[in-house]
Amino acid sequence: MYETLWSFPGGVLGEFERLRRELDDVFGGSGMPSSIRSVAPGAFPAINVGQTPTSVEVYAFAPGIDASKVDVVIDRGVLTISGERPSSLPRGDAKTSVYNHERASGTFKRAVNLPDDVDASRVNATYRDGVLNVSIARREEAQPKRITVQ
Repeated sequence: MYETLWSFPGGVLGEFERLRRELDDVFGGSGMPSSIRSVAPGAFPAINVGQTPTSVEVYAFAPGIDASKVDVVIDRGVLTISGERPSSLPRGDAKTSVYNHERASGTFKRAVNLPDDVDASRVNATYRDGVLNVSIARREEAQPKRITVQ
């Protein structure tokens, strides 16, 4: 009938959830992830993860970084992207005031769990126009095979 108590109309738990959302709207969120797969708002770099029949594709949106200062490591089924983006704020000028600073700078690190069927020896990473693309091939034995009927 009702999948959870959260969706029960007029239920107490639903009212608590509504109150929590209203408090977040008034006071702002806590800045913490809302689920186990989420990251904190503003995490850098933003990433997209997808798959094709032959590879796993990870796109990290990281404009303004030097590609030679980005480290891409696969260890025990976890892809780690780390590096540093320099600050764009003016330095040493006492007459310059900064009123708003929204661009993240400094060191960063993101980790992505990979499926078991990836081949860590066949990885290709390219950086172009502010987008880092990491393509990890899947093992041949994990590929679907068409069998001809005799």
